[in-house]
Amino acid sequence: MSSKSATAQASLLQELQDALAHGTVARRVETLRRVTDLFLVGASDYSDEQIGVFDDVFHCLIQQIETSAKALLASRLAPVPKAPPQLIHTLAFDDVIDVATPVLSQSERLSDNDLIENARIKSQGHLMAISKRRTLSGAVTDVLVERGDDEVVQSAVSNPGAEFSENGFTRLVSRADGNERLAISLGTRPHIPRHQYLKLIARASASVRARLEAAHPHESDDISSVVSEVARRARASAAPDETIIHARGLIKSLFDEGRLNEDQVAAFARAGKIDETNTAIAMLANIPVETVEIMMAETRSEGLLILAKVSGLSWATLKLILSMRGEGSIEAIADINEYKQNYEMLRVSTAQQVLRFHRMRQSTGQPTA
Repeated sequence: MSSKSATAQASLLQELQDALAHGTVARRVETLRRVTDLFLVGASDYSDEQIGVFDDVFHCLIQQIETSAKALLASRLAPVPKAPPQLIHTLAFDDVIDVATPVLSQSERLSDNDLIENARIKSQGHLMAISKRRTLSGAVTDVLVERGDDEVVQSAVSNPGAEFSENGFTRLVSRADGNERLAISLGTRPHIPRHQYLKLIARASASVRARLEAAHPHESDDISSVVSEVARRARASAAPDETIIHARGLIKSLFDEGRLNEDQVAAFARAGKIDETNTAIAMLANIPVETVEIMMAETRSEGLLILAKVSGLSWATLKLILSMRGEGSIEAIADINEYKQNYEMLRVSTAQQVLRFHRMRQSTGQPTA
């Protein structure tokens, strides 16, 4: 270190001591600016111990300073990968959104646990800042979708770096019902699971479907075909992905070997394996898997009741399948005991007759009731 640099640091240290001991707010702010400059000059080279010293100094200096000074500090330190971690945490949890926003939206010092804690207790402004981060894990977006208002959720869905869990997608599809802007953003995400996309399209308004067709003209036939009360619906994407191909191959092997039974279906449903469950029901009922996917996507559950009866499934397994479809599937049934009684009274021959009628109307291109 040069003698000039050593002298400058010694002078700053003396100034820091004076500012902390009996300096005015203005003097604290000026000292804060100079300490920030010093930190930024060598941030990439400081050891963890040295960063810890800066952390302590910053915490002392930000006491009793005006909001604008803290907001400026947050803006300067937010992009720095090795910013003092405790200071970043303090700024992220500041009630003033102008202070919290820069670090919440940019700082790499904040862990998923920090972000989840923040999103659970802070304001919608804090959630909005989190939603704009370069990347977001499914654990973080789960909280954003659960607690966030429409603007926060829209921001997260529009973020290409955001990931969503299965539960997150289920909530999003429900929230998109009646929210065209959200439905379009969700429908144009590149990695939305196919069964969730089917649910979204099945619930979408005509204007949303038109927008999705305009965004994906090569899929317009698929989008139009998904609407259950208008026309026969088929798969929503041109070809299944490798996961679906593997699932269908597994089920076919079980079926060919005579090992596909109700216990297997119940195990798939209990584990939340949607593709395996859909394919197993299709095999047992001897119908296209797309038909099962469509009925899985329906808000009403009568179609599943028919398929389960034709497949020889008990009420206990059907209840597992209904629960697997996501939040509210069981609760949406007004009288679950009456529904159970109706299922148990339904004759297999009657269910087969209804299914034959359904398939006949599909083959002629007529809409099913």
